[in-house]
Amino acid sequence: MSARDGDLELLEKTLAQLERIVVAFSGGADSAFLAAVATRVLGRDAVHCVTAVSPSLAPDELVDCAALADEWSLRWSAVETDELARPEFQRNDLDRCYHCKTELMDVLTPIAEQERAVVALGVNLDDLGEHRPGQRAAAERGAVFPLVDAGLAKTTIRSISAELGLRTWDKPAAACLASRVPHGVPVSVELLSTVARAESGLRKLGFRELRVRHYGDTARIELGLSEIARAIELREEIVSTARAAGYRYVTLDLEGLRSGNLSGTALDALTEPETKVLR
Repeated sequence: MSARDGDLELLEKTLAQLERIVVAFSGGADSAFLAAVATRVLGRDAVHCVTAVSPSLAPDELVDCAALADEWSLRWSAVETDELARPEFQRNDLDRCYHCKTELMDVLTPIAEQERAVVALGVNLDDLGEHRPGQRAAAERGAVFPLVDAGLAKTTIRSISAELGLRTWDKPAAACLASRVPHGVPVSVELLSTVARAESGLRKLGFRELRVRHYGDTARIELGLSEIARAIELREEIVSTARAAGYRYVTLDLEGLRSGNLSGTALDALTEPETKVLR
């Protein structure tokens, strides 16, 4: 008997009480775990996994969402959201995520109402300790957080996912592409496309944990610490990839990947931790 059986049982009871849900399905470890367990507990007809498609979503992630839905027989669909049409989102202030989640809920709520369901997000306990205005927007509009209600933290979710054979158990976090842009720098389709092309190119070079932080014509690349040595070996390929995406200068952050480290920064804050210029 696994030490995680009690955690999984509590989640199953939490989901059973909801009866019907629409899962905001990004394909990350949390939402994938929620979708898989909910489908098993409630049945395919009672769980609709919906992926929001916009320039904020990396194209590679959309492809993986479709693949996961096929592999796990999820009831899945993709819908378009248009957060970039909201001036509040474009301004990219500290509440950017609030406006993004507002747009998401405006799209998902009618779907949930039609199916007599509730919108469920893959928020976990660890997320509650961070500045997450998007959670506030979702909660204000009636979304539920089953993983939180079941008391599940990120490490537990990954552990149970591995036991269940879900390939997303060790999938690196892949936040919205707008999170690569310092607050205060306006977000645009062109900017997000540049970031997406650069990150996709780096994944094709074999890097798994990564962010391309956008500073005008400079790309500041963050990688998992175990991948930095290999990045130096592939310096020329990385530079070519970033320049093909539209950057002029390429830097490698020697502190490695830190999720959310652009919170509160602005474009003139290019006095970031020690970097190596790859140009």
